[in-house]
Amino acid sequence: ALGEESRKLTREQLFTVAATASINFSSMICYSILGPFFPSEAEKKGASNTVVGLIFGCFALVNFLVALILGNYLTHIGAKFMFVAGMFVSGCGTILFGMLDKVPSGPTFIGLCFLVRAVDAVGFAAAMTASFSILAKAFPNNIATVLGSLEIFTGLGLVLGPPLGGFLYQSFGYEVPFVTLGCVVLVLVPVNMCILPKYDSIPSKGSFWKLILLPKVLLLCLTIFSLSACLGFLDPTMSLFILKKFKLPAGYVGLVFLGLALSYSLSSPLLGLLSDKLPYLRKWLLVSGGLMTALCFFMLGPAPVLHIESQLWMFVLVLVLVGFSIGMSAIPVFPEILHCAYENGFEEGLSLLGLVSGLFSAMWSLGAFAGPTLGGFLNEKLGFEWASAIQGGWALLSGLATGIFYITEATRRSSSSSLQNPPGNNEERSHLMGSET
Repeated sequence: ALGEESRKLTREQLFTVAATASINFSSMICYSILGPFFPSEAEKKGASNTVVGLIFGCFALVNFLVALILGNYLTHIGAKFMFVAGMFVSGCGTILFGMLDKVPSGPTFIGLCFLVRAVDAVGFAAAMTASFSILAKAFPNNIATVLGSLEIFTGLGLVLGPPLGGFLYQSFGYEVPFVTLGCVVLVLVPVNMCILPKYDSIPSKGSFWKLILLPKVLLLCLTIFSLSACLGFLDPTMSLFILKKFKLPAGYVGLVFLGLALSYSLSSPLLGLLSDKLPYLRKWLLVSGGLMTALCFFMLGPAPVLHIESQLWMFVLVLVLVGFSIGMSAIPVFPEILHCAYENGFEEGLSLLGLVSGLFSAMWSLGAFAGPTLGGFLNEKLGFEWASAIQGGWALLSGLATGIFYITEATRRSSSSSLQNPPGNNEERSHLMGSET
């Protein structure tokens, strides 16, 4: 009977992974498909560069607001319903976006772009917030490993989106890329309704503000924001820099992006495994990942103070390191926030997982809004070299702040333990602490 039960559990877990992999992959393809052709189409319809940037940015901003609200009400709505409904809304939003070339140019087109993009963001936020919670519920002891492994699908979606979108646009026109991908997402809705297990949940008393006002959680939020802002900064700026600096044909720009996406996707499962098997390594991964990301962004241009001439091979190498260093910091954040919540008396269960998922999605979206907006402005005023060095400042700030926090926490703990214990017990105590960490 026990063997049957564990087999049944494994099947449930397998279905959960399949469902969340499908949303990671499809939502990232739908998100990244716009890159190659939408800006030029929007310009033909009378939208300026700033407005196009805002259309991209509004997705992240709506995502931020919706993820916070839905994370709070996950147990009331139900995780499975939120996941499936989110996918349905996202699929419909993607198809509607493909119909916008039929709309008259000017304010009508721009207004509808914002509206449809916002609807898509609501669906995306619902599905992603629910998927984080469902995963953490299904894999309570190795959530970082599972999240890390699923980042392969996120990376695949981001990598395949632009070339697939560009190919479908060139071959069939504006509508086809959106309608095709929207239909794929809608087909996945009934599939996920059948395979995704239903998780019962009891609303708990843990409040969102109590969680976010914990000093350690605030710092981890800064980490999520800084990493997302650094990644988001590259969206509007990097392709222009590559085209201008290295005189590459437009088709090769996607291959340069590949370096970052592949190193992030391939290193994430390994970093997740490390984070779960050796929890005491998480703090080192967070700090060193933040500092390494800052250094990479300083070298990306490279910063003019270094007086180093930019070379294509060096640019690609730094991008590969950026992918790895962002994974180092991003993967341990989710289990670290959960651990902090448990330490501070939050009840274990889907309600807390909803809060943490909502918080993670919201902070990531806030960075995804701030990165391109601020990055685009700095790029225009100071050029890519300085803009990327300044953008790395976010990662430097979060890396240093987290490092200082962990050092002060360790000193406070060791001083309180030496006060509580007479000198005779110190040796035994330190041995116990060593085995705990």
